[in-house]
Amino acid sequence: MASRDKRWVEVAGVVLVRQRPGSAKGVMFITIEDETGVANLVVWTKVFEANRRTVLGAGMMGVKGRIQREGEVVHLIAHALTDLSKEFASVARRGKAEGVVDATISTGMAPPRMPPAETMSDPYGHVVDEIRVKTRDFR
Repeated sequence: MASRDKRWVEVAGVVLVRQRPGSAKGVMFITIEDETGVANLVVWTKVFEANRRTVLGAGMMGVKGRIQREGEVVHLIAHALTDLSKEFASVARRGKAEGVVDATISTGMAPPRMPPAETMSDPYGHVVDEIRVKTRDFR
């Protein structure tokens, strides 16, 4: 979101909020977040219709678009959207990522170990085999 006005960017993040107010004439506003912060997306009606399933259902999405900056207010005008939910859900099943420095080497302490996904369960006793994030959708 620090990019200059009208610059083309590609971002990805977990969907936090979807809003499609009646007064917005079909425009969808989406807030996504990654490890660097949040991005506010504007999805115009044509892009929304072309990407309906992704816009309404993705828990994590990739976005190609153009930065729109008005003073301190920054939006990313979405031109293409990709559903990354499958990749996000698989995080629990992945091993160590390549190229990541082992915490034991850098800190001298072993990081806490997550149990295998097959053995994890939620408070109701259901087996957890993927990560899902509940979004807040307003229409």
